[in-house]
Amino acid sequence: MSKSIWQKSSYSGASNECIEVRGSDGLVELRESDDGDVILHTDPAAFAGLLSTIKSGELNLPA
Repeated sequence: MSKSIWQKSSYSGASNECIEVRGSDGLVELRESDDGDVILHTDPAAFAGLLSTIKSGELNLPA
């Protein structure tokens, strides 16, 4: 079982309130840095789609 090191966004700074991501056996794993016991698993294509949606602003709520 191949697991890489957890990574978090540089925007998080020293904060522990962020999402961490890593690759594992052809999947992408995500967890909250302050609750590492819960890990979500997804495939790279679905993760890329999520990132694309976030970057496009589709999930932004009106002010």
